[in-house]
Amino acid sequence: MVVQGVLSPVDLAAVRADFPALPGPGLFPIASLVYGPVFQRLVGEVLTGKFETLIGRKFGLELGDKPLLVTIRGFSQQRDGRIHKDSKSKLLSGILYLNDIWDESGGRLRLLRQEGDIADFAVEVPPSGGTLVMFMRSENSWHGHLPYVGERRALMFTWMASKLAFQRELGRHSLSAIVKRQLASLTQG
Repeated sequence: MVVQGVLSPVDLAAVRADFPALPGPGLFPIASLVYGPVFQRLVGEVLTGKFETLIGRKFGLELGDKPLLVTIRGFSQQRDGRIHKDSKSKLLSGILYLNDIWDESGGRLRLLRQEGDIADFAVEVPPSGGTLVMFMRSENSWHGHLPYVGERRALMFTWMASKLAFQRELGRHSLSAIVKRQLASLTQG
């Protein structure tokens, strides 16, 4: 599912202005970050039961008892975007892009028809601000993008299959965020 214009240009500009400062590329759990009230309201909308019910109904899933992992990304590096399918611990993933209009050829999410061929895609989604992409994990949910290095902002949310899977993913991303902050402080000081 791809929906454009989820955020108005005014709302997108306000969210972008309130986007948290990140120490580098990678995914960061929202709980590990400091951000302003506009960004907080956006995160709050994703965390509401109303949103969960709407998305669950759209995909024919009962999400009420499934943990929701929310992360953000601010930058893309050369190795990002490699073809993959999500692990079985992930049920349903969403990406809300928070960039300006995207004119680059790289960095456009491709939902692929098969493993291993980035050129054989069913859908290509430019990560322009206000675009929402949602997809269920399956044995054939391959996705990726052509290389892009630079700012590529997104709010990402994933309903996990179990609390254990949620805790494992949250722990992994939290540890990574700590290491990235420490490395950033060493290079700045």
